[in-house]
Amino acid sequence: MRKMLALLPLAPLTLAAADAPQIPEATPAGKPVSCVPLYQIRESRVRSDQVIDFVMSGGKVYRNTLPNSCPELGFEERFGYATSQSELCSTDIITVIHSPPDVGGASCGLGEFQPVTLVKAHR
Repeated sequence: MRKMLALLPLAPLTLAAADAPQIPEATPAGKPVSCVPLYQIRESRVRSDQVIDFVMSGGKVYRNTLPNSCPELGFEERFGYATSQSELCSTDIITVIHSPPDVGGASCGLGEFQPVTLVKAHR
């Protein structure tokens, strides 16, 4: 008696990849810096498991590309950090915040903060 192997269609995999969030294009707007002042950070936008845009007061944007992928950061889109300084630096560690919050997330190192200008998408 022969066993048959069922093949699943590839279309659902293709659709899932197409639905993945896109990282907005950005052009460098100066030299990278190691630290940004905490009091100037107005918003953080998690773009993926490896990219976070920090929007500063005044609208300046710093893109931080982590040296390594941080598991589930892009899915959860939130993180925490602890620092004794008044700055967030490339030597600091972030921790993914899970939902429910009683589940610990990955801890990952930051990269340098690259000032960028986000490219507007044409529609």
